[in-house]
Amino acid sequence: MVHQQSSRPRLSPSGDTEDIVALLAPRLAHFAGVARTEHVTRAAQEMNVPQSTLSRALVRLEEDLGVDLFVRRGRTLALTVAGRTFLGSVERALAEVERAADEVRADADPATGKVAFGFLHTMGAETVPGLLHAFRSDHPRVRFSLVQNYGEAMLERLRAGELDLCLTSPVPDAPDLVARRLDEQKLRLVVPADHSLAGRRRIRLAEAADEIFVTLEPGYGLRRITDALCKEAGFRPRVAFEGEEAETLRGLVAAGLGVALLPPPAVPRPGVVELTVTAPRAAREIGVAWLAGRTDTPPVAAFKRFLLSRRGSLLPS
Repeated sequence: MVHQQSSRPRLSPSGDTEDIVALLAPRLAHFAGVARTEHVTRAAQEMNVPQSTLSRALVRLEEDLGVDLFVRRGRTLALTVAGRTFLGSVERALAEVERAADEVRADADPATGKVAFGFLHTMGAETVPGLLHAFRSDHPRVRFSLVQNYGEAMLERLRAGELDLCLTSPVPDAPDLVARRLDEQKLRLVVPADHSLAGRRRIRLAEAADEIFVTLEPGYGLRRITDALCKEAGFRPRVAFEGEEAETLRGLVAAGLGVALLPPPAVPRPGVVELTVTAPRAAREIGVAWLAGRTDTPPVAAFKRFLLSRRGSLLPS
């Protein structure tokens, strides 16, 4: 292909990558179409673009790259060695873009799309499976990407765009998030079955001031609630073990290693007794959160409406 001299600057080999991509990307499909047909007119017809537009795009692409991608052979074009090398990478790049576009379109499909949903570990055994079962009775083909984590970690994943919605506690209050309270969950003082308090049904938390506690690690919502309730009861808990999962703490309690403030288990745990705390009021709020200003796909919007409809009845009775 013969080129006229142009005053437009060519790309420097050391040029910024983002600038190169922004300049070349719109022309790659044009290049691939001509390379496939080896004929500008036929490529223009197949791609439904004016032949002049296609010709100018090829000339500018070669100018930007600083190499010839085609040679003329009569009424047709043939790839140069550089053109063949470039075509292989361009076809892979275009295929990846097409795959990504198909994937995001599929995730947004109202009937078969995907929801990235986060929730607390303590809600994984019973609450979330029940919610998903109920939701899928009306949306049987919606897919879910499920993430279990502690509250702060899920909020960071919301902010990073990795989650659409999350169930968390405490209910966050942040300007970049929207949160709605859905339900409340009572907390109990869990003691070993052979503990001196095990014969009780109710207890004031102040009565456990001298006990050794096992708790979740700092940063977990339940740990903050535990510390706050103990402070309200007039003491600071003496913590012997810190963990990442409530059922592990129940196991530590069963082994006689301390007591813990925990939500009810999905299945009763042998070796422990769970006491109702009468004072202070021991409960945690459960809410759903999402990123403010984010546009929901149809499946995310449907699941959000479903969760909000469960206000007051989110948790198993």
